[in-house]
Amino acid sequence: MRIHKYFTSKVFLIQILIAFAIIAVLAYLFMHWLTFTTDHGHEIEVPNLAKLTEEQVEEKLDELDLDYVLLDSVDYRSQFPKYSVVEQDPLPGTKVKVGRKIYIKINSSGFSSVKIPDLIEKTYREAVPTLKALGLEEGTITYIPNLGKDMVLELRYKGRNLKAGDRVLKASKIDLVLGDGKASYVDESEATDSTAVPNETPNDEQ
Repeated sequence: MRIHKYFTSKVFLIQILIAFAIIAVLAYLFMHWLTFTTDHGHEIEVPNLAKLTEEQVEEKLDELDLDYVLLDSVDYRSQFPKYSVVEQDPLPGTKVKVGRKIYIKINSSGFSSVKIPDLIEKTYREAVPTLKALGLEEGTITYIPNLGKDMVLELRYKGRNLKAGDRVLKASKIDLVLGDGKASYVDESEATDSTAVPNETPNDEQ
């Protein structure tokens, strides 16, 4: 009976309420601590780092409590300043937490050079993809009389003929001289008739 009276007494009920209050306070403090340590709900928008130098990137990210990692330099891109950011990950506008690393790639100082492959007597369809794979661009197309339709007869750069093994800078425009598929020779019978020397008639006096 005494135990029954204790469980129904005001003292027991007050102790139960105090215990629930302590648990609630501890739970609140734990959740607050967890939120603080994980930066829950505190995100930063990644800025656009394109065309910034590495020094400018470091300064800008320091202000936002972000860090960066330089991965590598890429082939020169004329639309970006030398040694400036051309690629970043995460992309601009992405939401990240404090201390997140932003991975960047830097533009190189200029175009590298490539060797001209042997494309003479290759077809236009074969030559153009090969040039583009090397980072070169298709320039002016010129046709001259030749039996080989769309066959590459010459490669030119700024007016000079190129041969296999010559080096040019990437992004250079290579002009192509192609065959027009038309006969470039003169019919043999016509050539014989036009070059034949007429027979001399004997001198009557002789």
